[in-house]
Amino acid sequence: MDEDRIQQNRREQDEKSTQERAAILGVQYFDARGVEQSLPLVEGTVDVETMHRSRIVPLTAGNEAEAWRFGITTQTPQSLIRDLTKEYNDQGKSIQLFLISNSSYRIFMDRYDPPTTAIYDDIKIAKEGDSDTMSQVSQTLNSVSSDEVFDYLIDQADRLGASDIHIENQRTHIRIRMRIDGTLHPVADLDSDRYRVILGALASRANLSTASTEPQSGHIQKEINRDGATHLLNMRVETVPTMYGQDAVLRLFNFDQSMLSLDFLGLGTAERAEIDEVVSHPRGMVLMVGPTGSGKSTTLYSIINALNTSDVKIITLEDPIEYGIAGISQIPINTTDGQSFADGLRSILRLDPDVVMVGEIRDADTAKSAIQASITGHLVLSSFHANNTSAAFSRMIDLIGVNPIFSSAIRLVIAQRLVRKLDDNKEEYEPDEATKSWVRDVLKDLPSHIEKPDLDNFKLWRPVISESSPFGYNGRIVVMEQMVVGEAVQKFIRGDIKDINTDVIEKAAREAGMVTLLERGVLAALRGETTLEEINRVI
Repeated sequence: MDEDRIQQNRREQDEKSTQERAAILGVQYFDARGVEQSLPLVEGTVDVETMHRSRIVPLTAGNEAEAWRFGITTQTPQSLIRDLTKEYNDQGKSIQLFLISNSSYRIFMDRYDPPTTAIYDDIKIAKEGDSDTMSQVSQTLNSVSSDEVFDYLIDQADRLGASDIHIENQRTHIRIRMRIDGTLHPVADLDSDRYRVILGALASRANLSTASTEPQSGHIQKEINRDGATHLLNMRVETVPTMYGQDAVLRLFNFDQSMLSLDFLGLGTAERAEIDEVVSHPRGMVLMVGPTGSGKSTTLYSIINALNTSDVKIITLEDPIEYGIAGISQIPINTTDGQSFADGLRSILRLDPDVVMVGEIRDADTAKSAIQASITGHLVLSSFHANNTSAAFSRMIDLIGVNPIFSSAIRLVIAQRLVRKLDDNKEEYEPDEATKSWVRDVLKDLPSHIEKPDLDNFKLWRPVISESSPFGYNGRIVVMEQMVVGEAVQKFIRGDIKDINTDVIEKAAREAGMVTLLERGVLAALRGETTLEEINRVI
């Protein structure tokens, strides 16, 4: 159903319920749809403040022969009706009252008191030490009306491509920061009196309490209209009480299902082939590991989207659901209310899924349930908090124990990071000898199937700051470490090797051809996609 039809149905329902209410109250009903935009306005009868407060509008001016007509709503006070009737009768005038719908009332009020549309400057991200830009943005935000400041913040964060908005209470002010391309940038300092406005808007939309002394989680969806196009913005909201009030972080998910594709992750040929090979089989487990904000969810959803065909049943368990995808069954798991991924996983296996995604493996119960599902003919996808693939594999063994039956369950472990991508106007430079020596040391043990760059003669790139690119970066790229769990790594979970730790697992995986996160990152820097400084910052 298109949007116009939805609006027509809503208006029809509003008029119908108003007509029924008029019959109950014994008041004349007036359907103003034909005249609400064209009826001449009646000036000087009721002031605008009273119209707003008492929800009444003049419809037509009367004279000695004609009655003065007013539109009222179900919220118009009886006391006002009595006073108005007496006032006009005392002047020898007659009045008529008609019950109009709330929709009609709003349209009339937009004509009697047209809303002022303020146009605010777009937020600019300040360069380091650029106090003038910070001051200008702060001034703009402090001038935005109370009703609009929250929406304006979200709209600007979306325009800038921010992944997070941080609202932090300081002793003298509120600090607003936004995370863009993985880096936090101060945006503005707001007056402290804006705290209640922002927190109130946040709490009402995310169903949170403004008086809570406990950390809270919520969710907001907002339609963003930009350049004639509309998209749905999902926001995960986290609040925590601090010394000066509740601090909040909003995580933004600019959802577009068409963008959730392995083709858009910028994977190398070898990495893509490994993922395609593993997910093409209807069993086993794929683990995504990395810190918060490393893009784990986007990669998992992209794999799911690739598997999302009419002959495959996909069920997800999520806390919370970040993206809604057509064609799959998504189940929210509220772990704060005592629900668990393990219980949900055992329940959904009865629904005969082909592919299951578990939002996160957090405990031994969930790990064992997921492993059991993966060895009984299901493809299980999940995320896991670990620094790299070897650490993740070692921790999984701690959770599920050594067991020969589990040896072939985990098929692929992917660790990933997002690093900022250099803008096109980057600058090539000759690295110093210490840097060259470090690069040679990092890449000296590259597997034979990886093409080795010329380590005796190579260049690097640095960002160039310009008006259009204040930091010299534009967007982010994925850096992946992929551990394909073959015979060499399976020995650890079978119990063939007693000394199980991260280092020996990584050594075995590297001998089997794994390229580490650091190696992948340095190779990306040598290709001019990013900088060594960025690789060292993130990896």
